[in-house]
Amino acid sequence: MLDLKAIRSDPEGVLARLRRRDPTLDLGPILALDEERRELQKRVDDLRRRQNEGSERLASLKGGNPAEREALLAEMKDLAADRKAAEERLAQVEQELEARLLELPNLPHDSVPSGTKEEKIVLRTVGEPPKFDFPPRHHLELARNLGLLDMDRAAKTTGARFPMYVGQGARLELALIRWMLELHAAEHGYTPVLPPYLANRTSFFVSGQLPKFGDELYHCPTDELFLNPTAESLLANLHRDEVLEESQLPLKYAAFTPCFRREAGTYGEEQRGLIRMHQFHKVELFHYTVPERSYAALDELVGHAEAVLTKLGLHYRVSLLTAQDLAYQSAKTIDLEVWLPAQGRYYEVSSCSNCEDFQARRGNIRYRPQAGGKPRFVHTLNGSGVATSRLFAAILEQNQDPQGRVVLPPVLAELLGQEVLGSAGNPR
Repeated sequence: MLDLKAIRSDPEGVLARLRRRDPTLDLGPILALDEERRELQKRVDDLRRRQNEGSERLASLKGGNPAEREALLAEMKDLAADRKAAEERLAQVEQELEARLLELPNLPHDSVPSGTKEEKIVLRTVGEPPKFDFPPRHHLELARNLGLLDMDRAAKTTGARFPMYVGQGARLELALIRWMLELHAAEHGYTPVLPPYLANRTSFFVSGQLPKFGDELYHCPTDELFLNPTAESLLANLHRDEVLEESQLPLKYAAFTPCFRREAGTYGEEQRGLIRMHQFHKVELFHYTVPERSYAALDELVGHAEAVLTKLGLHYRVSLLTAQDLAYQSAKTIDLEVWLPAQGRYYEVSSCSNCEDFQARRGNIRYRPQAGGKPRFVHTLNGSGVATSRLFAAILEQNQDPQGRVVLPPVLAELLGQEVLGSAGNPR
């Protein structure tokens, strides 16, 4: 949520930044509601003061002139009616104002370029695309032939775009999860977390999924709980309504969860295999830090996610998203995109974002500065460290051999006790 005081103090500057994200955004209704809210608050305060003065006068007239007392009682009745009407309108205006504020996305950082999704900036590429002297196979073909995935039985069990890992595929998926969680804990200083897979409405309000993106969530209405679409939604609430000490910061968490997303619509080639699923696994990284360090923390976060890809020897690129491609809660986002040879294109496997104080304002998450003064809102950052589905696909496609086998990266070969994923066949 944006700071209303900042909007009020510089409406033109805030609007200019917002319109880099969406040229149709308008602050007029918010400013009008804010003005009415402040006028109503003054009126309510004035009516309350006059009521208090009237009560004191009424007490002093006890046993005095009956006519004067009756006139004062009538005046007090009118004041009470006026105050009730003003308070009711004030509550309505405050509700409307909050709803309008919740529609506004975060302000893009000055370093974020203007432009559309297609105009993102490639900051660097790492490694070279693997060269094959044969047509590279799609990861779905490789996985089926090697008995790693059974998408047909998954569809029969649940529906389309839900995976079922089997045999060596299940072992590989679990090895990736365990290895990434240990990597971030042991080498990067994160505290591991295994959070609940469901959360309440308030949690998703704090993280930014609600109220705007409720249609994208799986909802359990009987219990008023939502399935986790990303562990960011859960980790953003770990310190909700807390005042931390500056000496505690930064706090860094790494969480493993399954993730559930409706992903409505059709995406052509992206619907094949593991590219765009309703359910997938992810190790999520999350930072709480002081505002002055948050952009250094973003660079650190990107580096931690990149470590996964470099240790696996994968070819990937790093891209800076433009303002119109930012997530609702993000002020700046850097994506890591792995190369899938069979499709000849890159796919995002990690989005690393600085949300500044946007989520902290919603969750009332503050810290007490060591130098003294009022508590300040923390800055929150999140990034995939990383999502396994597209990582799984990239490992298969970038490491395939002419026989359709997969030569495992050394770190995975050591974990699984085998260097090659060979033919195994699906379960029957």
